[in-house]
Amino acid sequence: MHTLGVPFLLLWLIWGHSCALGGKVNKHKPWIEASYHGVITENMDTVLLDPPLVALDKDAPVPYAGEICAFKINGDDAPFEAVVLNRTSGEGVLRASSPVDCESQKEYTFIIQAYDCGAGPSGANWKKSHKAVVHIQVDDVNEFSPIFRESLYKASITEGKIYDSILQVEAWDQDCSPQYSQICNYEIVTAGTPFAIDRNGNIRNTERLSYDKQQSYKIMVTAFDCGQKRAKEDVVVHIEVKPVCKPGWQGWNKRVDYEPGTGSKQLFPKMHLETCGGPLSGVKAMVELQTNHIGKGCDRETYSEKSLQKLCGAASGSTDLLPAPSPSTNWTAALLTDSGRDSDLIYRFDGRQAANLPDHVVPQNLTDQFTIATWMKHGPSPGLRAEKETLLCSSDKTEMNRHHYSLYVHNCRLVFLLRRDFTQLDTFRPAEFHWKLEQICDKEWHYYVINVEFPAVTLFVDGVTYEPYLVTDDWPIHASKIDTQLTVGACWQGGEVATPRFTQYFRGSLSGLTIRPGRIETQKVISCLQACKEGLDINSLESLAKDIKFHFNPAQSVLVVEGEDVDSINTAMTKVSYINSRQFPTPGLRRLRITTTVQCFGEDTCLSIPDIKAVVMVLPPSEPRITIAGSNRLVRPASDLRGPLGVAPFKELHITSTVMKGDGFGGPRRPGVMEVMHNLDYCDVLVIGEELNPDRESLEIQHSALLGKHLDATNSTSGISIYGVDSMAHYEQALRQVRYRNWRPANLSERRFRLTCSELNGRYTSNEFNLEVSVLHHSAPVEHANHMAVQPQYMRPIHHPLIMHSLNSHMSGSAPPAATVVIVVCIAALVVIVVIGVYRIHTTHQEGSREEEDEVKDAEEEWDNSALTITVNPMENIGGPQGLGDEVRQEEHEEEEEEEEEELVGGVTSAESENSDEEEDDDEGREAAKERKQKGKLGWDSSSITY
Repeated sequence: MHTLGVPFLLLWLIWGHSCALGGKVNKHKPWIEASYHGVITENMDTVLLDPPLVALDKDAPVPYAGEICAFKINGDDAPFEAVVLNRTSGEGVLRASSPVDCESQKEYTFIIQAYDCGAGPSGANWKKSHKAVVHIQVDDVNEFSPIFRESLYKASITEGKIYDSILQVEAWDQDCSPQYSQICNYEIVTAGTPFAIDRNGNIRNTERLSYDKQQSYKIMVTAFDCGQKRAKEDVVVHIEVKPVCKPGWQGWNKRVDYEPGTGSKQLFPKMHLETCGGPLSGVKAMVELQTNHIGKGCDRETYSEKSLQKLCGAASGSTDLLPAPSPSTNWTAALLTDSGRDSDLIYRFDGRQAANLPDHVVPQNLTDQFTIATWMKHGPSPGLRAEKETLLCSSDKTEMNRHHYSLYVHNCRLVFLLRRDFTQLDTFRPAEFHWKLEQICDKEWHYYVINVEFPAVTLFVDGVTYEPYLVTDDWPIHASKIDTQLTVGACWQGGEVATPRFTQYFRGSLSGLTIRPGRIETQKVISCLQACKEGLDINSLESLAKDIKFHFNPAQSVLVVEGEDVDSINTAMTKVSYINSRQFPTPGLRRLRITTTVQCFGEDTCLSIPDIKAVVMVLPPSEPRITIAGSNRLVRPASDLRGPLGVAPFKELHITSTVMKGDGFGGPRRPGVMEVMHNLDYCDVLVIGEELNPDRESLEIQHSALLGKHLDATNSTSGISIYGVDSMAHYEQALRQVRYRNWRPANLSERRFRLTCSELNGRYTSNEFNLEVSVLHHSAPVEHANHMAVQPQYMRPIHHPLIMHSLNSHMSGSAPPAATVVIVVCIAALVVIVVIGVYRIHTTHQEGSREEEDEVKDAEEEWDNSALTITVNPMENIGGPQGLGDEVRQEEHEEEEEEEEEELVGGVTSAESENSDEEEDDDEGREAAKERKQKGKLGWDSSSITY
């Protein structure tokens, strides 16, 4: 310890001596560089100084005086601090005291000084260096993405031009340094666009744009800073292509959908005419609806020719020369048919087909007034000198080759030949009538009507009257006993040739060829027969300007609108509509064409307006499902069939029609069934099995049943056909009055019939309704099955008063056991008597009515006249009254089912029917009583019989 104490003592003496002489020991102040430059990266704390922070003191190595104790920064706002790393060497470091953000401040300048440790541990007599300037630069970090100055950019250009710059987009960056704050690149993100962008954000088009091809473009653009950091959000650029001002219609749709049953629909609700600002003196627009490919030139009713004539009020008596093939009209079976659309019956003649009409079909005497009508579609004939093409020809059947009358086409001229008999006329008279019209060879459908009021002949084409341009005279034909032959599609040459043959074949299409002797057709009927059910229309005529003029063609397929003011024309054109009045129109396209001419002041035409081509799409209608319902079996005694009224097989018939419809508007459309009302055009009742034998049976309808309806009827051994355009209700009423009679039904057990109905000439057909009429004979009593007790589908229940005989009042009391045998015998006898009585009553009283009260009363009187009273033995309870009760109830049930037939078949009036019913009842009652007495069977007298 003595050894260690000496050095320590020496150090203490030296330190004490230095303290005593302190002012003399710390003679020098520290020294640092005059200036420093430093760099710090933002968000970091270390500063890189150049030169490094080092302070020197000449008092070194004297303790404290030669050491550096601190660096001090002058400036409260400088976010830095200096720290001494080594007091002896004087090394220090400069660091950030808080986060440094370049975007807030890019550089800092402040003063720094070094301090030594003074003369001793207390730091007394310290000295500081001179002031040094420190300049700090903050280095940037690429922490921000570019941002576009606008959220949306818009521009417009004119079609057909190349632009150097359409518009300029601009983005900026919040970073502080040029490297990261500058935008070095722009890029179009949307692929496949005809645009490019440069480094400065200028967008240009790379090809000439077309307004018709595309009216606007939407592109996405992004930006990159020089650190290749992409913009956080891309920007949308809308570029609109404006058309070069071209005069024409704008704001119209190329397709307009039309839903059946919606009435009139506007075709161009937003259309307007662009005239490029030029002053105009007048505008004329022609709207044309092209329907040549629909049916026979447009959407018309496709009913049969007879039905259409009756619907239009035409006089009866016309003969259809081109009917649908059938057993009774088989002369058209070999002709070529073109079904057209919607069951439209069209015959196509190619120059090799013709048909001879049977003699019983041909009108024998046309008289001085008659009408020939037909639909015809015909084109130019081949060759320089075309042959005659005959539509209709009446010529000699044999020996000679004289044409009595004919209708033919020759060199696009329509010629009607009429040679009168010499017995009627003996002078030179008009014989050939010529018309030269464009319609004859335009390959379009037209309706031709020739009204003959000899010697005047008038032609109607599509309802427009044409007088012949040439009339040639000839001598009448000498009378002869040679029969004539009427031919369609050619002319028959039966004489003056080795082999009779057809000649002058027709090439074209015909439909609805008819001839009516005795009278001519009126203009009103002709217009109705050829009227189109579709066409153009104008809504709200009262809203049109006064200077607007418009007119339609007769078919309403062409509309011309004229005006002086463009705004008035625009308003008028928005009112143009399409309408189709058919309940079930022909679906498909109808083409529209608008032709416009513009007049300027002092000039005929100054602007060329392109034509517009559009289409109307008529959507398919909801197809109806026609349903015939009722009882499928009718059981009647043979005496009913022998009566003058016969039986009504379809008395309980009901006809309905349904379509599938959606039941929501605007919401989800769910399919549903909806009942609809529409017309029918025929109902056929066909006999199944052997045809009717006219010697013993008939199927007829009284003519009075058709009065007040648009209906006619024809019958044959195959059945009966009711035709005409009329409501389903009227068809129901007529069919319920169809009567079947059989005055010799001995060998007949049943007759079966099949009923079908049609709408639009077979376009929509009903189900096949089969009905069996069963016959009850005396030799084989059969329990009468009451099929009327079960209500058929769609049938409305009808309640009728019933004739009831109560037996309950007699079914009381009891019998002693000793009378069991007697009771059994009585009950058996009573059952036999009741069965025989029921059958006698059933065969005697078959005319009882369920439909009218007065007829029910008559039936009750018949019960009274029979003088039948049944008294039940009170003892019958023991023997089993249930059997008697069942028999009596069966009797009552059968009496309820008897019907009174009200009308005669073949023209008997209602009054006559009632009288004949009463007489028939009396006669049959007397005859039945005589027969029963003769045969020795049970007979009824006027007294009451009690058992």
